[in-house]
Amino acid sequence: YGNFIDALRLYVRGGTGGMGYPRLGGEGGRGGDVWFVARERTSLNSIRERYPHKRFVAGTGANSTVKALKGEKGKDCEVHVPLGISVLSDDGKQIGELNAAGERFLAARGGLGGSLATNFVPCKGQRRIVHLDLKLIADVGLVGFPNAGKSSLLSKISHAKPEIANYAFTTVQPELGKIMYADYKQISVADLPGLIEGAHANKGMGHKFLKHVERTKQLLLVVDISGFQLSIKTQFRTAFETILLLTKELELYKEELLTKPALLAINKIDLPCAKDNLNELMKQLQNPQDFLHLLEDDMVPANTLEFKDVIPISTYTGEGIEELKACIRKSIDEEAEQENEEYRKKKLLLLQTSE
Repeated sequence: YGNFIDALRLYVRGGTGGMGYPRLGGEGGRGGDVWFVARERTSLNSIRERYPHKRFVAGTGANSTVKALKGEKGKDCEVHVPLGISVLSDDGKQIGELNAAGERFLAARGGLGGSLATNFVPCKGQRRIVHLDLKLIADVGLVGFPNAGKSSLLSKISHAKPEIANYAFTTVQPELGKIMYADYKQISVADLPGLIEGAHANKGMGHKFLKHVERTKQLLLVVDISGFQLSIKTQFRTAFETILLLTKELELYKEELLTKPALLAINKIDLPCAKDNLNELMKQLQNPQDFLHLLEDDMVPANTLEFKDVIPISTYTGEGIEELKACIRKSIDEEAEQENEEYRKKKLLLLQTSE
């Protein structure tokens, strides 16, 4: 993954409470809390660099004294984390998530100060190991086998400058780009490391790739019209087989991924044999059930993906790129409109029931 990290293990501890004052019934201050606060322009790399020990301990509560019978609360410890973070306990259970700037999560609570209830002895703060798991939040996730042209496409439609070369694994870390439209609307696109057959079982970049797909609103499958072969040892796959295999990998990882709206970009249509291959592929996509025998049974997905649009493109000549950008915009706008409609209906229902 190079310098990019998407998981981090931290030790967090709430502050110890302050001492009570038995003679006058004084209460010690509560220990400080450890909070995770979502902040834009923050990365897990920056946390690791700033805090190499990865330990976060909140302040101790003030002791009760004759001058101040109620001790002050200890200083809270705030850790700024990127958006799209899942917080997991040490046994892998999700205990919280932070998706929007300003959202807060209480990672470790401070201990109570000494009081009559605790025999004036302060309590220790909560301590635990937590894992921060980052999933990129993007409007559109580019999905495809290595060398399908995802990085080239991202550089064509956005201002991102991913590394591009003619060998299988160029993208080894997620790249995020933004498509800018004439009316200043922006749509974020994530180019994710290339899937390979068996990714759901963590082959290649497996789950490191697939977990980022979960947070994207829509999928954009990018397929090479001339087919795909990872290496001499692996089998050659046609464009249609590639689509089925990509669908199968998504389905095996998490079935809900197939319910996301999806677009299909068929790349490299500038190649000499592309026209015939495209006609053949369109026939297969119209009646996919008639062609499922082309693949072994265990590689056929239970459900095929429904594509809102199929757009032939060439990242080399630029053909179809503007049409693709328009389709992405239309699809995102339709989805937003649908969400707004559902929200309006819910509000209306709440008003009716309250009346």
